[in-house]
Amino acid sequence: MVLRIAGINLNDDKKVKMAITAIYGIGRTNNLEVLEKANIDPTKKVSELTEDEQTRLRMTIEKEMLVEGDLRRDLAMNIKRLRDINSYRGSRHANKLPSRGQRTKNNARTKRGKKVTMGSGKKKAADKT
Repeated sequence: MVLRIAGINLNDDKKVKMAITAIYGIGRTNNLEVLEKANIDPTKKVSELTEDEQTRLRMTIEKEMLVEGDLRRDLAMNIKRLRDINSYRGSRHANKLPSRGQRTKNNARTKRGKKVTMGSGKKKAADKT
């Protein structure tokens, strides 16, 4: 049986502590905390979980964690609020630039995309006809 939590199917072959990191909002820093609250052994594989353990894990994540769609919506609303109040960070998000003080002259390719900023200044020779 496939364990499905917050709309995500967890891999049966992995250990529970690594499998739940597939859920957006649960990472390596807080996966053990979630399992401790649900009283589940982190070294068990997902396929070895009993029905009771699966229910406890599902309830713990749904009640105590902000995951998947709710978390994405919350982040989008935070960015929208920054844009609406015309803050500096909001303008950086609107222009798709880094908002946490990084330099953009040399790096920030993932945010800025592949752009050619300067050429050599030499014009190409005209084609001969």
